[in-house]
Amino acid sequence: CMVTRRGIIKKCAVEKFARPRSIGLIAVDLVEGDELVEVALTSGRSEIMLFSSGGKAVRFAESQVREMGRTARGVRGLNLKDDHDVISMLIFDNHSDSGDTGDANSVLVATENGFGKRSVLSDFPLKNRGGQGVIAIKVGGRNGALIGAEKVVDTDDLMLITGGGRLVRTRAAEIPTVGRNTQGVR
Repeated sequence: CMVTRRGIIKKCAVEKFARPRSIGLIAVDLVEGDELVEVALTSGRSEIMLFSSGGKAVRFAESQVREMGRTARGVRGLNLKDDHDVISMLIFDNHSDSGDTGDANSVLVATENGFGKRSVLSDFPLKNRGGQGVIAIKVGGRNGALIGAEKVVDTDDLMLITGGGRLVRTRAAEIPTVGRNTQGVR
């Protein structure tokens, strides 16, 4: 599964890349000004979450994206405002929000001004692909734009590095789990 900066998502079978050429293979047809943001392996029954720099996220079933050929462009995964970009794609293979399967059941988001928070997966409703999404974190003003999203469990250790090279290490359990529509903590 691949997603581009402009919100286009594409699913392609791994077998289509089994015979690489010396000059490489085309993986996705990108329009002028677009670029590949993230690529991940999916199970065929996964749930996909796309996050935008505008603080929005959409969660949908992988089955809503049909398999395509290597040279296909893809379909709309997230409907973006002109000044927003897709910044992250997360794949969830468990279909239970309890986290008992060992897969992460919370989402950590971070903004450009150093604020972040965790929210449980069940706070993000399962919708159709191509929508604007729901608020993952309030952006602008104090927070700035959303710059990262990652799935976490309480036992994870996190390292955050500022643009100036300062490193902060913390445990995921120390970051409060709060609702989607909040600003987060420093």
